[in-house]
Amino acid sequence: MIAVVGHANLTPDTLELVETALRERVQSLSKGATGLVRTGAGLPVVFGRVLRDVGRRLVLLLPAQDSVPALVPPGDQVATGELLTLAEQVQLLPYDPLNRNACVSADEHLISTCGRLLAVWDGSPSDGRDATAHLVAYARTRGIPVEVVWPPGAAREEAA
Repeated sequence: MIAVVGHANLTPDTLELVETALRERVQSLSKGATGLVRTGAGLPVVFGRVLRDVGRRLVLLLPAQDSVPALVPPGDQVATGELLTLAEQVQLLPYDPLNRNACVSADEHLISTCGRLLAVWDGSPSDGRDATAHLVAYARTRGIPVEVVWPPGAAREEAA
């Protein structure tokens, strides 16, 4: 199982660059390789599309409350709908999608269940909003191979 995490504020042009880079990496994986993402807009959808296009499986983690799928934030609802159509399997994970710390814990769970991590990361440290550096360190301390994906020309949107 291969998981993907990364910055949420990637520019539209960067998402296109990342899609190409992910496609190259996923095509080199065995035919039975499965991808794992936590639902959300941007990177999870790009990864799901790449997996479908190259004939690999997608497992989607959805937030749950009391063993029932939880509502996702309005900005992630369309993406979640698309991911549900791309996924071959959906797993419920208890976490609050509106709580940053709960989302980081969900990503840690995602990482701990995979054998490899693709991190769409510019190398910047974690801050109060973005935990990508933390997730890379989390994977590395557990011996999970991490491949950083940051294509030339990639950029993040400026914080509001």
